[in-house]
Amino acid sequence: MTATVHDMIGIGFGPANIALAVALEELQPRVRPLFLEARERVVWQPEMLLAGADTQNNPVRDLVTPRNPRSKYSFLNFLFEQGRMLEYLNLGVEFPLRKEYSQYIAWVASHFADRVEYAAAVDSVEVATLPDGAEGYRVRLASGDFRLARTVVLAPGRTPYVPAPFDRVDSVRVAHLTRYAGTVARFGGELARGGRVAVIGSSQSAVELTLDLARRFPEAEIVTVTRGFGPRMKDVSPFMEESIMPDFVDYYFHASQQSKDALDLDLRYTNYSAADADVLRALYLMIYEQRLDGNQKVFLRNNSEVSDVSAEADGIVLTLRDRHRGEFAPERFDLVLLATGFRNFGPRPDQEPYPPLLENLAPQLHRTDQGAVAVGYDYRVAGAHGHPLPPLFVYNLCESSHGISDAGSFSLLSLRAETIARTVADLLDPAVEVAPVLFGGGTSPVTEPTGGAVSGGLPR
Repeated sequence: MTATVHDMIGIGFGPANIALAVALEELQPRVRPLFLEARERVVWQPEMLLAGADTQNNPVRDLVTPRNPRSKYSFLNFLFEQGRMLEYLNLGVEFPLRKEYSQYIAWVASHFADRVEYAAAVDSVEVATLPDGAEGYRVRLASGDFRLARTVVLAPGRTPYVPAPFDRVDSVRVAHLTRYAGTVARFGGELARGGRVAVIGSSQSAVELTLDLARRFPEAEIVTVTRGFGPRMKDVSPFMEESIMPDFVDYYFHASQQSKDALDLDLRYTNYSAADADVLRALYLMIYEQRLDGNQKVFLRNNSEVSDVSAEADGIVLTLRDRHRGEFAPERFDLVLLATGFRNFGPRPDQEPYPPLLENLAPQLHRTDQGAVAVGYDYRVAGAHGHPLPPLFVYNLCESSHGISDAGSFSLLSLRAETIARTVADLLDPAVEVAPVLFGGGTSPVTEPTGGAVSGGLPR
């Protein structure tokens, strides 16, 4: 029996590939997609659905609206369908609650159940000869089964970054924020009796974890460890927010590496090592009030770095070094939580050269001078030594090539999905023209080539 060959396999069915599923449906290309999702259902950020936490994302920058404001898959229509639109508007909040946005994402995903295999963790991807003799991909599942496709779109989410010296510690008492809810549930009894927790980092997530722990476990002592003088406020200037506009993606992509490095430094605090004003004020007020009551439980270890870590049977010992005085001080904790972010593509210890799922393809991937996988303007991965790969796309992972809006952000997600949908349709059948969805709400025939995206000089 001949195995089914799918036009496109999307690996992962989180926000990025959900947006792609919507784009494929609305643009009506003759593409038969299959999406493979490791989880049994779609839950966005399941470990970080904290009470009161918001998305730090304009709700209109959802899975579809910047591309097609009249789509039925918008966040506003989700609220309408749930009977909550007027109540939401009455909240007067800038950003949606994270738990509600997670429900929105699951709601959109539910419309595409016939195109998704859940509990289908992918183990590897390799080039294969398809039954018709064309080159495509064999996508191997952890179950031992496989699927065949002419095109693969990889959007599995970013790899958690566990910095030294934590990367050599094997203990359930040290956990990245992506395992927060499960870890806290496991050790909740100890924390309720007055345990000690260290939160490593100074990002939005670090502040949110500190607040959540302090509210849920008032008897526990929470210590936030940061290398800087203190948690910094996120740069939300509208001028800096221009970095999440399409024009900036073009500007950044075609910049030299030296210019990219300078832009990254300039834009760092729009997304990294910084937090929104509301949570910073809440944390400062909490510490102030605890001091006022003579019962301080939340502490800040600023100007501090972790020089050593050792695991004991019932705890973790951190050696903290004051970065300016050079003094060392050991402290014992029951739990250590790492709000240390995620890996981007690149050569540094906090980066990775390519997504781990592409390990088998590594010798066939073209690399940049910095050692990272080379990704075209249209998110297509280039083949090594001038030998094009069958169509392979990586997106929502491409900050090093496309700028800060591609750091797992919703900001331009719908437009990235459109770029890939058009390019995939064009590559599979260049003779088929894909009609655009117009902002005016209708469609019109395309009168010129519809590949749409510039390849950035990489082989197509």
